[in-house]
Amino acid sequence: MRLGILYRTIEKGFKLKTTLTILTIVIMSISGGCEPGAWVKEPLNKNKELLTVDWQDGRRLEYKFVSRREITIDWDPTGKRTKSNKSTPDKSTESMEMVVAYTPIKIDPYGLTTIEATCKSVKVARSKGPWKDAVEHLAGKTFTFTVGPTGKIEDYSQLDELLKEIGNKAFFTDANGNRIKEPDMICDVIATQWFLWDSVSSLTNPSKGVAVGQSWKSKLSVPSPMVMRKAREVTYKLDEIRQSEKGRLAVISSSYQIAETVPRSWPIPYSGSFQMKGTFGFLSGYKLLSLEGQGEELFNIEAGRIEQYNQQYQMQLQAFIPMGIDVKPRITIKQNLTMELK
Repeated sequence: MRLGILYRTIEKGFKLKTTLTILTIVIMSISGGCEPGAWVKEPLNKNKELLTVDWQDGRRLEYKFVSRREITIDWDPTGKRTKSNKSTPDKSTESMEMVVAYTPIKIDPYGLTTIEATCKSVKVARSKGPWKDAVEHLAGKTFTFTVGPTGKIEDYSQLDELLKEIGNKAFFTDANGNRIKEPDMICDVIATQWFLWDSVSSLTNPSKGVAVGQSWKSKLSVPSPMVMRKAREVTYKLDEIRQSEKGRLAVISSSYQIAETVPRSWPIPYSGSFQMKGTFGFLSGYKLLSLEGQGEELFNIEAGRIEQYNQQYQMQLQAFIPMGIDVKPRITIKQNLTMELK
């Protein structure tokens, strides 16, 4: 078997982008007795697409991430408001805008590629204080990580340490020596960075490609204004292959619901005991009642990169007021996460 013929034939048929696919084709050629053309009967189903993350030497990709949520607290969800109890739902918003540049510093198209990520800017805005957020300390920070051809991040220890470092900046000690945590949007950073290529890295058999109409499952994090470790179960689906000026785009839709468990490998930016400042420190015992939503992602097949995504969902929670007060406020959070290649 001549490998030169193998690679030339591959280039004519389709763009081979992962080492798993190479292994698949080589095995097929061996099992076929290495007769000319015997092993290329159907190296990859013509109706399927390889979705892999590719990097070009020295080519930097810059993405803008936005996380925004509307928060409504209904202090009397029973609706039994009286003249003496005229409480109205408490509404607020918070948002984070972050720009991150990714530069490959060591490329291995069939193994692990090392990426240097630089957070160029971070801005947080709230309709109600505090006006300063710990995540704004990320501006100018750099970390490296390794990622495989399928988009699976293999080593994100530097990001983990950086998140813990930023997490420490969210705390202060009050006059009584108590450790108090200010509101922050660190979990929103996790939602954008930890799961950047989740749609393609969560494919069960990436080397076999994915067909239009095919669906698969994964889990995504649930950023929130309170300290709460929850997950979304996501169902991805390849809706269509769309032609564009930038190349062929895989249009991947997603739908969300409550996940029963949270992977232990997900980062935790805080440690120790503390009291959260503000309304979400006063409330306790949060119970997630419902979560539903949908999203869409555009993945450039030829370039091997995500162009943009939009994730939207709404969740309902029930909270408790301590000190024996028999009121169970209902919290509604409308969350929107977007990303676009600049």
